[in-house]
Amino acid sequence: MSGTAATVTTTTANPVIQDLTKVLANTYVLGVKTHGAHWNVKGPGFFRLHAAFDEQYHELLLAADDIAERIRALGSAAPASMRQLLEQSSIGEPPAADDVQLVRALRDDHRQLAKQCRDATTEAEDADDKATADLLIGRSTAHDKTAWMLTATLGE
Repeated sequence: MSGTAATVTTTTANPVIQDLTKVLANTYVLGVKTHGAHWNVKGPGFFRLHAAFDEQYHELLLAADDIAERIRALGSAAPASMRQLLEQSSIGEPPAADDVQLVRALRDDHRQLAKQCRDATTEAEDADDKATADLLIGRSTAHDKTAWMLTATLGE
């Protein structure tokens, strides 16, 4: 490999690994999106949102590490570049609007990811992969909780 990064192949016939790869991509992209929200939040809710986003992006990046390690434990390479992660992700760009719209967008992303984790849990259970199912149940629970907290922040 003359000076270029190796291409990581994340496509596999194993549907559990395919699901985990998508969950990883969405988790990492949401972590970056939340980190950006942490940097750019402003207005009367600055202190509480800045602190909340700090906690949330740290949790997401730790979760991404756990998911990537599970993919490796299952014998596949985890996506290792922003390009690879973005190709697998369905998380959209943050809105260029007020903080209420940003909180709402992050809340919706967590709801989407919670559902994705629940769907992937079913696939893992069907494959009798209890370790992956357990990881995904934990992730869907975390996303449900964060979505609830963001909804409460909005007063909805």
